[in-house]
Amino acid sequence: MPPSPLHPDRFRPAARIRVAGVRVCQGVRQQWPRFAQFVLPNRCSLCGNLSQTTLCAACDAAYWNEPRLRCAVCAVPLNGSWRTAARGYRCSDCAEAPPPFDATLTLADYRAPLDLLARRLKFRARVALGHEFALRLAHAATDALDPADPPDLIAPVPLSRRRLIERGYNQAWQIAKPLARALHVRADATLARRIAHTAPQSRLDRETRRRNVAGAFAVTKPVRGLHVAVVDDVMTSGATLEALARTLKTAGARRVTNFVALRTPKT
Repeated sequence: MPPSPLHPDRFRPAARIRVAGVRVCQGVRQQWPRFAQFVLPNRCSLCGNLSQTTLCAACDAAYWNEPRLRCAVCAVPLNGSWRTAARGYRCSDCAEAPPPFDATLTLADYRAPLDLLARRLKFRARVALGHEFALRLAHAATDALDPADPPDLIAPVPLSRRRLIERGYNQAWQIAKPLARALHVRADATLARRIAHTAPQSRLDRETRRRNVAGAFAVTKPVRGLHVAVVDDVMTSGATLEALARTLKTAGARRVTNFVALRTPKT
């Protein structure tokens, strides 16, 4: 006896087709950004010329090729006095009064025109620039990090709840997440929490910056014995990274390494 018009078997082929169609659409939607990157032209984030990458080849060659001797601890360019140490060169400040973090890796100085990239990531939601910074940091890390002691965990410098709501995203996390994937390290956006809403550091002098962020952070998960990598977009005085590293070390972190896209030279 043939099934009735309302029998479930009559609807199964169509249902399978619909399910398959949904899966195909979901797959296309997930892969479209990657496909579009290679097919559709971008504009270079610096010069504005058409490019299939975030930066065109000319800007890449002109502005990222910056061989500088830097302090292994705070990454400041070593133009004046410095000392050698077991883990590389150190500026006189880090040799005399070591900060709570152990090392800093950066790509270049915070200067024109590269500063535009950091500002566009931070204030104009150009999150693709976070991926650009991350891949370059990952490449630099292969030479700079001790292969016997890689980071156990990568975390961004956290924003206060108020600033995160205002901005809608944490620019440091936009770097930390793809950096962790490139280095095959676990990333955690909530490892540290900003427990105090502080004034923007850019408006303050060096000593006021330190007081501004003292006690501003709390660690939310166990870090005892871990090598923690902390990610930020720009390092100026280092006060924010010092405060966060001190909090991590107090919680038992064995080592703290900073990954920062750009570093402001000391004046």
